[in-house]
Amino acid sequence: MRDLIGSHDLLFLTLDTLRYDVALELMDAGRTPHLRRVLPGGSWQKRHSPASFTYAAHQAFFAGFLPTPITPGPHERLFAAQFPGSETSGDNTYVFEAPDLPTALSAAGYRTLCFGGVGFFNPASALGKVLPGLFAEAYWEREFGVTAPDCFDAQVDRLTVAIADTPPQQPLFTFINVAALHQPNRHYLPGATRDTRESHAAALEYVDSVLPRLFDLVTSRRRPCQVIICSDHGTLYGEDGHTGHRVAHEHVWTVPYADFVLEAS
Repeated sequence: MRDLIGSHDLLFLTLDTLRYDVALELMDAGRTPHLRRVLPGGSWQKRHSPASFTYAAHQAFFAGFLPTPITPGPHERLFAAQFPGSETSGDNTYVFEAPDLPTALSAAGYRTLCFGGVGFFNPASALGKVLPGLFAEAYWEREFGVTAPDCFDAQVDRLTVAIADTPPQQPLFTFINVAALHQPNRHYLPGATRDTRESHAAALEYVDSVLPRLFDLVTSRRRPCQVIICSDHGTLYGEDGHTGHRVAHEHVWTVPYADFVLEAS
């Protein structure tokens, strides 16, 4: 990552609430063909999230603590905020002095864009302004949120406008928090009256269908794009009596992860 800063655009995509087991099952069943095409080895990495809910996980992500590989470490991180005693930054890590990645990249000349999805990115509350406030530009509309069936399409629509007015010579850091997987997701499964693991899976199929449009867009700038895709945490649909997340459960802590470079089109 250290060698890519400045020459590559960056796209960081969090598929909010996506469960690892569901992501893997759909990949193996051929139900997410566009993800299979781009993920290294055609599948997800199994990792552990640093937190069990959106706000805490993203605060960690932006400091450089992406989901951790499940194998014994230490594991060198892609990027890291400088602090005394750090043991997981190495020769390839992009280490920055700023408190968070968007601030560091802005200082390095990047245009930093946030397209929020779930409520922690809704600026209607003071708390909802914290994570978007790390970026030079942040966008949230009701059409990006959890109740909008076309939320990911709406985010890509807005990104299309932003890319069109970004100078070609300026590198771009785009962060998108995709809300489709988060409850309520029953609207992705015809006839469903409640959220289930199956409607969660249907939401992922919707997200996969939009990805070609997003990837074509971010590579249209004629510069390579480093992509990070992961979930911030999983969620529960009745397992061990639990519904939702913010609990220490295997299906909450275990998340899918991938990173790769898309070459310029």
